[in-house]
Amino acid sequence: MEKRVYNFSAGPAVLPVPAIEEAQRHLLALPGVGSSILEISHRSKTFTHIIEQAEANLRELLAIPSNYHVLFLQGGAQMQFAMAPMNLLHGSGQPADYVLTGSWGKKAMSEAKTQGATRIAFDGAAANYNRVPKQEELDLDPAAAYVHITSNETIGGVQFPSEPDTGNVPIVCDASSDFLSRPVQMERYGILYACAQKNAGPAGVTMVIIRDDLCQRSPSTLPSMLSYKLHAENKSLLNTAPTFPIYMVGLVTSWLLEEVGGLARMHQINRDKAQILYDCIDGSEGFYAVHAEPDSRSIMNVAFRLKDASLEEPFLKEAEKHDLTALKGHRSVGGCRASIYNAMPVEGVKTLSRFMDDFRAKNA
Repeated sequence: MEKRVYNFSAGPAVLPVPAIEEAQRHLLALPGVGSSILEISHRSKTFTHIIEQAEANLRELLAIPSNYHVLFLQGGAQMQFAMAPMNLLHGSGQPADYVLTGSWGKKAMSEAKTQGATRIAFDGAAANYNRVPKQEELDLDPAAAYVHITSNETIGGVQFPSEPDTGNVPIVCDASSDFLSRPVQMERYGILYACAQKNAGPAGVTMVIIRDDLCQRSPSTLPSMLSYKLHAENKSLLNTAPTFPIYMVGLVTSWLLEEVGGLARMHQINRDKAQILYDCIDGSEGFYAVHAEPDSRSIMNVAFRLKDASLEEPFLKEAEKHDLTALKGHRSVGGCRASIYNAMPVEGVKTLSRFMDDFRAKNA
């Protein structure tokens, strides 16, 4: 069997080994079916059970109320950057508020501008997107169609510790990189969407959890594939669904329920893992430095730099020799980044911390 490294990629990212092993065992033929998940019809009884089980798992994990739809769509989070304003802004006569805490929030707003009026409720550019706003810093329009936030910015490692108060205005949230990492108050959201390839499965499917009254806003003039309402009415089977990614979402969410014990337990594990790295960095006497302010630090993506930038390339090369891979920061900002999603084992984080201490001792 090929040795597995500790994969700190921001996405597609590490998956739970039990989920991969189950997919491996049944890849040639699903039990009692005689065909692979890669071969069966998306309209077969077998796949109907698979997608219904994936939805049931998500509903249990996130305590999703009955007046919310769970959709399995394609196009990634970037498709949702456009779909949300397409469905909620057209004909509303209202602007949408955008809270900008990093690159993905900016991209979401850029797409929304093509569909309707937008406002900036907060922009962290002046501080190089190193924190989330305090409640009193939000310039919110009480008549806005929605408030868009990015709950966790992968590039800068900045995360909302909790949902902002937006009054009666629904929150539309890109939760791609902290989806299923912690419990959420689902009632606070109008739409919560996430691509799978961070915490929920492989690339190819995007989960959209949408309140029914917002689903009904979809204009009839939209192309079918861009209408939340039509996707909901067709139970995510308006076209050929991404069958294998949805199957994997089912396996990953079953792992969260049965082996981890739910999102409260997963959240504690994630906080413990993040603390190991932040303690290592904070105790390095300036050799390493975190990008995000302490009260905005992500428990999913630890973005950091070495004080001596010339050491970053040797650091990354040496890390790979120790089976610690994909630690290079995003191409737009450089530096280093350890993505420690749900499936990253605690031992992987401890191994990275020990390596960082050793590297500092040799190079300080």
